[in-house]
Amino acid sequence: MGVYVHFTDDQKYRANNVDLVDFLQRQGEKLIPSGRDKRLESDHSITVRGNEWYDHSAESGGYAIDFVRSFYGLTFPEAVTMLLGGEQGEVYRPASQKKQEPKQPFALPNPHSDMRRVYAYLVKTRLIDREVVNYFARAKLLYESCEKSKDGMKEYHNAVFVGYDENGVPRHAHKRGLYTEGTGFKGNVDSCDPNYSFHHIGTSNRLYVFEAPIDLLSYITLHPQDWQEHNYVALCGVGGHAMIWMLEQHPRLRQVSLCLDNDEAGDKASGRLKSELAEKGYVSERLISQTKDWNDDLTAAAQQRHSGLGMKMV
Repeated sequence: MGVYVHFTDDQKYRANNVDLVDFLQRQGEKLIPSGRDKRLESDHSITVRGNEWYDHSAESGGYAIDFVRSFYGLTFPEAVTMLLGGEQGEVYRPASQKKQEPKQPFALPNPHSDMRRVYAYLVKTRLIDREVVNYFARAKLLYESCEKSKDGMKEYHNAVFVGYDENGVPRHAHKRGLYTEGTGFKGNVDSCDPNYSFHHIGTSNRLYVFEAPIDLLSYITLHPQDWQEHNYVALCGVGGHAMIWMLEQHPRLRQVSLCLDNDEAGDKASGRLKSELAEKGYVSERLISQTKDWNDDLTAAAQQRHSGLGMKMV
């Protein structure tokens, strides 16, 4: 009978947030610049940035632990130990084979008492318009969570972007870490239904589709005129489930604007989604950001305004 190796939440968090560029270079891997990403010389289909990776040929990706498991063919404990530089987990030898635990039902993360960190991160760091943040917060589509580690010694604060079903029941939540240093955590809550990711329903016949909630909010900040009349959905990835659900639930939606990232993965996903839409009889277009994504565009626009003001003051 095998053994069970237990890693703490902190160990798993640190392992999953290891910078893959630095890690791979220390393993002797050669990396090639590819826009803002790095591409493996040994496998050009794989790109990495921070703690994230994507295999363009397999259309799959994730974070550091999954990468090391896939790329090096390791078990979960071996991958975590490798990422932590040899740090071991606690080994348990089970007395008998345990039954597989049933999948836990979806539940929203515990809310914090205020949203101070969310506002600081989204408004000051990401430069999203405060009134846009206010709107989604009042609609209970956005809040700040406070989650403790299993030992109760640490707290993790995240922006939580909530997706509701047609009956107003929360079915999906995407978390984004609120820490400005290092690579921020982001991921979906366990047992989410991908059909119901973060979205806004307006009255027009146009649907805007994004990869991430922050890009959705950034686009609205850049294009604020009558924004509430339109419809928006963040896929929280590149799968089209939520987009198709929006179209099926709201037959008036006939025009789709694909606003995915301006990179190879975004290009490929947009082409796939465009084909799916055409097969279902929808008209679609691709809206491309000037930089990698809409938040980068928002940041660049703010820097240009600041630079212009500085020149006028001289």
